[in-house]
Amino acid sequence: MNQAARILNRQVVPALTALSENTYLSAIRAGMVSVVPLTIIGGLFMIVAYLPITGWDKVVAPYLQLLQIPVTATFGLLSVFVCFAIGYDLGKQLKQEPMVSATVATLIFLMVQIQLKDLTFSMENLGSKGLFTAVLIALASVRVQKFFNDRNMVIKLPEQVPPVVYESFVSLTPLFFLVMVFWLIRFVMGVDIDHIVQTVFKPLVFALNTLPGILVYAFLVTLLWSVGINGDNAMDAVVAPIFLQYLSANVEATTHGQPLPYVTAYGFFTAFVNVGGTGATIALALVMWNSKEPGFRKVSRLSLPTQIFQINEPIFFGFPIVLNPIFMVPYILNALLLTACSFLLMHWNVIHKPFVNVPWTTPPIIGHYLVWGGLSIVIAMLVYFPFAKAAERQRLKAEAVEAKHE
Repeated sequence: MNQAARILNRQVVPALTALSENTYLSAIRAGMVSVVPLTIIGGLFMIVAYLPITGWDKVVAPYLQLLQIPVTATFGLLSVFVCFAIGYDLGKQLKQEPMVSATVATLIFLMVQIQLKDLTFSMENLGSKGLFTAVLIALASVRVQKFFNDRNMVIKLPEQVPPVVYESFVSLTPLFFLVMVFWLIRFVMGVDIDHIVQTVFKPLVFALNTLPGILVYAFLVTLLWSVGINGDNAMDAVVAPIFLQYLSANVEATTHGQPLPYVTAYGFFTAFVNVGGTGATIALALVMWNSKEPGFRKVSRLSLPTQIFQINEPIFFGFPIVLNPIFMVPYILNALLLTACSFLLMHWNVIHKPFVNVPWTTPPIIGHYLVWGGLSIVIAMLVYFPFAKAAERQRLKAEAVEAKHE
C-alpha cells in the first residue's frame, strides 16, 4: 500500500495538479460557479410553479406566466453571464483590466448571436445551448486582448486621464480587431459558429447522459480527490456546461409538460452521489462512530456535523482517505455504485429526474428523495464497513506493537 501511495504521489499527482491549476480551466470553473446562484433562484420559482400537489396546477395557473419570468431571466441568459464571468476571471489572471475583458468578450458573443435576417438575437443560444460558444469566445477574446497589450499595439492616453477612460481606449484596438474577425467569419462568410461548436462537443454531450459516460466521470472525480485534488472543481471546467445544458432542457420540458430528457442534469452528482460529501463519506463516519481505535473514533465524531452539510474535508484528510489505498477503494466504489443506482432509478422513472439545482450544501436525504437518500447511506456504509474494520485492525495492531517496544 505504501508503494502504491508513493507511485501515485510521484507520477500521477504532479500531472493532475498541473491540469487542475491551469489558468484557462480555472477561469472556466469560475465562470460556471458564478451562474450556480442563478440556477438556484430560477429553480425556486420552478418549484413554486410546479409543486407536485394535487390541484396545485389549477391554483397557480393564473400566475404561471409571472412565475416563469425569473426562470427565463436566469436560464434564458446563462451563456451571457458565463461569457462575462469567464472573461472577467481570465482577464484578472492575465493581468488585464477584468471589467474591460469581460465587456469585450460579452460584446463579441452577443454579436455572434445576431440573426442577419431580422437583426434580432438568437434567444436559444443566449441560454444553455450557447454555453460552449460563450466559453470559447471568452477565452479567445481575452487572449487577443493580452496579445495586443503585450506588444503595445494599443492606444494609450496621457497618465492624467482617469483610469476608466484610459482602459477604454487601451481596449479599442483589440476590440476593433475582434469585431472585424468575428463579423467577417459569422456574417460575411456565413459560418455558423454555434453549429460548428455544438457539433464538435456533441459526442461528449451525448456520452455524459449515458451510464458508461457518467460512471467514467464519477471515477475521474473520486480518483482526483483520492490524490488530494478537488475532483469536482477540476472536472467542472469540462462538464459544467454540459450539465447546465441538461438542466436547462429539463426546465424547458417541465414548463411544457413534456417528459424530462436528461438524467444527469446539473445537481445529479451533488445531490444523488455526493451523499454527505464526495464518496458518501458520511457513511464512513457513521461506521467508525464507535471505532475501537481512538483516532478514527474522534475524527468520525468531529467530522459528522460538517458532513451533514456535504463538507467532508475533516474526515477526508483526518483518516486520511487521500493517498490511502485501503480507503481509496471503497471511496471510489461508492461513487460508482451510487451513480449507477441513481441513474437506473431515474432511467426507469422510479424517481424523478432533476429539474431544480439544489444547493450542494443541502443535507443528504433532504437534498433528494427521502427513501432513496436513506438507502444510499446504508449502501455506502455496507461498502465502507469491511475496509474500515481492516484499517482499524491494522492501526490497533501497529499501536500494540509500538506500546510493546516502549
